[in-house]
Amino acid sequence: MVTTSNRETRGFQSEIRQLLHLMIHSLYSNEEIFLRELISNAADAIDKLKFAALSNEALYEGQADLRIEIEFDEKKHTITVRDNGIGMSRDEVIEHLGTIAKSGTKEFFAGLTGDARQDAQLIGQFGVGFYSSFIVADKVTVLTRKAGLEPAAGVRWESSGEGEFTVESLPIETRGTEVTLHLRKEARDFADAHRLRRIVKQYSDHIAIPIRMKPVSGEGEFETVNTATALWTRNKKDISDDEYREFYRHVAHDFEDPLSWAHNRVEGKLDYTMLLYLPKRAPFDLWDRQAKHGGLKLYVQRVFVLESSEELLPRYLRFVRGVIDTNDLPLNVSRELLQRNKAIDTIRGAAVKKVLGLIEKLAKGEEYPAFWKAFGTLLKEGVVEDDEQRGRLAELLRFSSTREDKAEPDVSLPAYVERMQPGQKGIYYLIADGFTTAKSSPHLEAFRAKNIEVLLLSEPIDEWLVTHLHEYADKPLLSATRGTLELDEAEGEKKDATEGADAEHGELVARIKQALATKVKDVRVSKRLTSSPACLVADDYAMSANLERILKAAGQSVEPAKRILEINPKHPIVTRLAGITADEQVAFWSEILLGQAVLAEGGKLDDPAAFVARLNEALGELAGPSAG
Repeated sequence: MVTTSNRETRGFQSEIRQLLHLMIHSLYSNEEIFLRELISNAADAIDKLKFAALSNEALYEGQADLRIEIEFDEKKHTITVRDNGIGMSRDEVIEHLGTIAKSGTKEFFAGLTGDARQDAQLIGQFGVGFYSSFIVADKVTVLTRKAGLEPAAGVRWESSGEGEFTVESLPIETRGTEVTLHLRKEARDFADAHRLRRIVKQYSDHIAIPIRMKPVSGEGEFETVNTATALWTRNKKDISDDEYREFYRHVAHDFEDPLSWAHNRVEGKLDYTMLLYLPKRAPFDLWDRQAKHGGLKLYVQRVFVLESSEELLPRYLRFVRGVIDTNDLPLNVSRELLQRNKAIDTIRGAAVKKVLGLIEKLAKGEEYPAFWKAFGTLLKEGVVEDDEQRGRLAELLRFSSTREDKAEPDVSLPAYVERMQPGQKGIYYLIADGFTTAKSSPHLEAFRAKNIEVLLLSEPIDEWLVTHLHEYADKPLLSATRGTLELDEAEGEKKDATEGADAEHGELVARIKQALATKVKDVRVSKRLTSSPACLVADDYAMSANLERILKAAGQSVEPAKRILEINPKHPIVTRLAGITADEQVAFWSEILLGQAVLAEGGKLDDPAAFVARLNEALGELAGPSAG
């Protein structure tokens, strides 16, 4: 950093340098979006001023005529976008225009591929519209002063986008921000009145703030060139789909079209309007539950008061974008008031139902698999968190299953129930730490033999999902890896078969149990296995091995629960073990059975080297003496 008097030169954050490199090398196929992004930022700054002025009217500084102005100079090859919004202090300029102060930046840039289309989508999700200025400019100058500060607190920021920027203090009489783009040679045709007006009408007509320009002749006073009416206040019949899409890009800072939207006005005891959107892709920080997700903007009497998802929608719907406008809240509403306000409770409930209705409609079409891939985990969060909507959310869930050999989840609970076998007791599921591990689990052998479908769950949240979703359509959810398996045998047949197996193999079971006394809770003959020698089973209410792994990975201290070893008496290893008399050899083969069972479920052996040594010894015996 170089400093001279109040002027300093700073280096951009490394992520910003990467971003600027992409911008400067014409990442976007549509260069015109730079103006849309600058206007959107200006509108946000004015919204913030209006909100701050609710409690401090002096911030208007005697000038309450809020506006955005666009000027250009054909000779100097410049375009200037000016607003009289909240403005920035020197520290805020350095923070907002020199760094990306958001979690997830490293992962975001790791996702950039060099493919222009893909990278543009990623950057759109990242929300860094200001830097799109460098698509058309080889130098950008920002003049700004924060509302409420003295004129001497003005700031000038400038950069050519090559790794550094300068910032200095200088007197600025009026609050707000002015961004001047010094156009690249190949972009100088943007400094044209007709072209700029067309871009404003195409991309920013819905902005509720007046956007003003000089007449095309260049002579006379500034005139408003956009409709300057909040889009959500207009009649749906008068709004085109293109206008809805452009408003989404503005409110969501996204570069893609939305998947779907809903626009409705409610009048009665409460008067409010909602315009809600479902995005196509998840923003980069969606999975950071601690991050502030500004999905919805709350307006009171057309005045922006809050940007937040949490007060207006439950956290599992934090991907939703849009606006809610009401006349039934005070303009100086606070987060604390929102949290205990009955009007907000009503609006929040209506918003949840409207969003779920959009998703239910989407679930009937071809775009739902892509939506589920992006946001399905959040709907599972909803099943855990939202008791009231659990039934609706359950019908939106999608799973992999043994019905098809593919990892993509496309099985719904209604479809599963429709395919259930006669006499089937419930909806069976199996949880593992990956799809491949789940589909290969020995616990599934009896189910496959009886043509009973099993849902295959492999996300960490699935452990919590099944502890909250106990049943669907009066069918209990049953784990394929817990308790004593009861499929569709008649009660008498089941009892006779169990007693017969226990009597026939009782001595073998007792010897294995003695050999593994410190490592397993019990040993019993399995009704799950048809081709594998053994598997491990948890008690009905014991912690599963998969949950143990998840908690340990999260740094929690977990006392491992002993589980039940089930053996298949028809398997060659087990039949060989039944014929062994020496206790030492029984222990040897019992340890191999246990090790195989742990590995088959994707577990980790306590002593892998010892298991490999036993296995090598067993294989050596089978191979016989070496030749020569």
